[in-house]
Amino acid sequence: MWLLLAAASALTLGAYEVAKKLALENNAVIPVLFFNVAIGVAIFLPFSLLSAYTGVLDGTLVYVPQISFAAHMAIFLKAFLVLSSWVFAYYAMKHLPIIITTAIKSTQPAIILIGAILIFAERLNGYQWAGMIVSIVALMMFSFAGKKEGIVFEKNKWVWCIFAATLLGAVSSLWDKHLVISFDKIAVQVYTAYYQLVLMIPLIFLLWYPRRKKSTPFRWRWAVLWVTLFLTVSDFLYFYSLSLDGALVSVVSTIRKAGVVVPFFAGIILFKEKNIKTKAVLLGFVLLGMYLLYLGS
Repeated sequence: MWLLLAAASALTLGAYEVAKKLALENNAVIPVLFFNVAIGVAIFLPFSLLSAYTGVLDGTLVYVPQISFAAHMAIFLKAFLVLSSWVFAYYAMKHLPIIITTAIKSTQPAIILIGAILIFAERLNGYQWAGMIVSIVALMMFSFAGKKEGIVFEKNKWVWCIFAATLLGAVSSLWDKHLVISFDKIAVQVYTAYYQLVLMIPLIFLLWYPRRKKSTPFRWRWAVLWVTLFLTVSDFLYFYSLSLDGALVSVVSTIRKAGVVVPFFAGIILFKEKNIKTKAVLLGFVLLGMYLLYLGS
């Protein structure tokens, strides 16, 4: 069951990446991120209010319980890690081809695997190790395919941004496993959104607003809304899968990155990217890795 949820999360996460690219093209990064966070809060707020003041949602999957001060602090750290990763990823997505950014971001399971073994004492069987190795090697090769498009990784600041986003995302994923074990999964998702909005306020008013006339102007696009909707669904499925018995954070996180197939086809159809044959072969190895993980689980 947790494997199916992880696969569904992967597809919606891929759709989220496509919507994000559409929202960011020739647009101001910080306002797009602000509206993404704000829309997420608007989605969750009714559930919080109904949970706190009525019994309508009692016993449902969207009931938002009251949590302790320690839980709030742990979730605040989660919000800080995710928002930091998003800032780097959004800037990279605006300036780099979508297939390259999503491929580099997909190398995140390599870091998560190391952390999952060291921190959670997770043990993988032969199929899972084979799937993990095939996936990670393919994704690393995938990221270097960008050099054929004139992107020198060592000198490109946007590539370093996506690497920073990947590292922060890996740390956040490891922290997620602790959160869903210790606290209610819906509370984690909802309060993360609230704290992200708190953190976004100084970013929007201190970093973007004073310089708005000297930088790329903000333009509202409906893709901004779809970014939040796809991510909300993907995160819900992700947290729910991690909370089930037997779920391995390293496997869930790797399967979730298989959503790279969605931006791959979007890169061909919508964004007219180059070197498609090379990228298609590497994507085939990624999917082989996902299949081996499925067999092992």
